[in-house]
Amino acid sequence: MNSIDKLLNETLNTDLEKIIISNPRKAGDIVKIKGRPVTIKGKVFFQLEKLTKTQVFHENLEKGQAIATLESHLADFRQMQVYTLSGNYTALISKKGKITINQSPSHSSEKLDENMAHNREKNYILKEGIRVPFLVDTGIMTSEGKVLKSKYHKYRQINRFLEYIDDVLPLLDKNKEVKIIDFGCGKSHLTFAVYYYLAIVKGYDISIVGLDLKESVINNCNELARKYGYDKLSFYVGDIASYKEKVSPFDDSQDLSQSSPERLEQATPANQDQGCFDVVISLHACDTATDYALAKAIKWQAKVILAVPCCQHEINAQLKNDALQPLMKYGLIKERFASLVTDSIRSEYLESMGYQSQILEFIDMEHTPKNIMIRAVKKGAPNYQKRESLRQYENFLHIKPMLGKLLDMEEDDD
Repeated sequence: MNSIDKLLNETLNTDLEKIIISNPRKAGDIVKIKGRPVTIKGKVFFQLEKLTKTQVFHENLEKGQAIATLESHLADFRQMQVYTLSGNYTALISKKGKITINQSPSHSSEKLDENMAHNREKNYILKEGIRVPFLVDTGIMTSEGKVLKSKYHKYRQINRFLEYIDDVLPLLDKNKEVKIIDFGCGKSHLTFAVYYYLAIVKGYDISIVGLDLKESVINNCNELARKYGYDKLSFYVGDIASYKEKVSPFDDSQDLSQSSPERLEQATPANQDQGCFDVVISLHACDTATDYALAKAIKWQAKVILAVPCCQHEINAQLKNDALQPLMKYGLIKERFASLVTDSIRSEYLESMGYQSQILEFIDMEHTPKNIMIRAVKKGAPNYQKRESLRQYENFLHIKPMLGKLLDMEEDDD
């Protein structure tokens, strides 16, 4: 075992704060690599962040995979820094491969962490030191408002999402109720964060619906919303495909806290416009569930759409093109290609329906490595000429995306 391998084996654990590989030997795609521990479904992984001049790529790896990946890149760099709770290490790699490792006391790591905490406090939307009820109850923050060190990654993720919300605030009318729906809300960390930020911090009149299939999760979210007095934040059991826009989740005469998808469809609205949402959020909705969310958002002419897709299987099963056979023969490559095709064509469909659409890299969530966000804002009327060019793209790849089919069905119904 060489000295680098030994160092990584000893330091890649929960005491690790971060690893930085920097100072490349020659110009190349990757200019820096960063690493840190993350917890996914109770298991420790190591998130590697590869920075190019224009982009950042993330992957979550088990310890052995992370060590192998880091070592494979070290030959192209001159320096690696490792920051841990017990001490800091600097590894210098000479042109001939000679390795020199220097260790410094842990107090320098503590000083670095203080500086990082200061920067976070200065820049983050939900600032440390200010008690936020849902962050306390979910174990991210202490009752005094201090963020737990082991939960800083989650704290950063929540704040990053709120930055996307903050970007679109000029599109939302503060003088009237803003309606938001979160499809597939799960434990609803972000749903609560959006409500807290817009209603409590910014003073918007907002109503938010969270929808998920897990009844126990929905019950817990409703209990927390009542506990905090968030009277226009409600959660329902149901799926994206069966959700009906005619439902008014804020009609006090109906008790929908235990609603099934069927009850949601049968509910009587208090106001026929209640289901037309201004903002549609869909994070990690699996496979074509994202397409159903986007189709409903388009139908409602939502002002803002924020979607982080997950598990794109549909296009992968359809892809067929002899000219791309060298790509298609490798399962992993084909899967990644299909994922990119899926999200790019979703974005193009949004453009064809009068949205300005962007594909952004979103910091990945705790439970998934997926990190592409589609952000779309309503700008104008549909462009049906663009739809025709999309048909050519689909014919070339022999695909029929769900979003296109849903939009066609909607137009036929009209």
